[in-house]
Amino acid sequence: MHTPILRVLEVLEVLQARERVTGADLARRLEVSPRTVQRYISRLQDLGIPVESTRGVGGSYRLKAGFRLPPLMFSDDEAFALSLGLRALQHLGLQDLLQDGSSAGLKLERVLPQAIAQRVRDVEEAIQLEPWPWAVSTGAATLKQLAVAIRASREVHFGYQNHQGLASARAVAPYAVRHHDGRWYLLGFCQQRQALRTFRLDRIADLILLEVTFEPPENFDARAYLQASMPFVQEKYALEVWLDCPLEVAQKKIQSSRVLLEAHTGGTLLRCTRDALEPFAAMLLGLGVGVSFKVIQSEALRDTFRVLVERARDSIAG
Repeated sequence: MHTPILRVLEVLEVLQARERVTGADLARRLEVSPRTVQRYISRLQDLGIPVESTRGVGGSYRLKAGFRLPPLMFSDDEAFALSLGLRALQHLGLQDLLQDGSSAGLKLERVLPQAIAQRVRDVEEAIQLEPWPWAVSTGAATLKQLAVAIRASREVHFGYQNHQGLASARAVAPYAVRHHDGRWYLLGFCQQRQALRTFRLDRIADLILLEVTFEPPENFDARAYLQASMPFVQEKYALEVWLDCPLEVAQKKIQSSRVLLEAHTGGTLLRCTRDALEPFAAMLLGLGVGVSFKVIQSEALRDTFRVLVERARDSIAG
């Protein structure tokens, strides 16, 4: 059951979220009478909250222009989402934000009602999130700078090291940043290549914002572009594997958007690039005994399977 003070705070939340709200709307939302709404508004004004009102037909309430308070109320689900989100930073490769996330969690706990704060503590004690082994650590400072550049439509300049270790300087009009498969990617127009390019954030260094502005393309679909280009993003190994199963079966067994699957000679041709081969080899073995496959490219992947075979033999020896 809601106490009067919680009702007053809920009125404040509504006023912060909407430019104007009528007394009738507040009464319906809170399931109270218009006279009770007036009492809640008076209570807020007594607390020094600048609530302005207009009388008559169509009268409404609003907060004085420019006045804002941080959120004061969270539902159980909102508190759960915030707590879980803060704990999941390590899965996004943002390890340097873990300390700030922990500090934010403590602040969140201090302002929550006791019952909800206890539920947050229950979540933290009951749910243990281990770092994802394939997540690549990325500096939060780079991520924040790119967010500013994208919002302001400003070009950026940075040093970049490709998958072969070759360094170059790039000036890029940043269109979007996306997280995919444990890595952060920048999508933008590269001035040096005069083409749309994808850059891994963990390979970016010395990023600065330029005063040069650009016009972002209309209706740019970052998700669609990344899905189409992900199988061939520059990584150490270019791979081709033939799967002895129909294309529709392969599509059900392999969900990753980092591969390209095509019907080929009675089976399915899988093409992609990878930096780490053992996880990829394990994925192929995990397709099951009903799906045989043949490595077409590369020799490094064949060597990886040879190593795995030796490990399997050693594990059952004796």
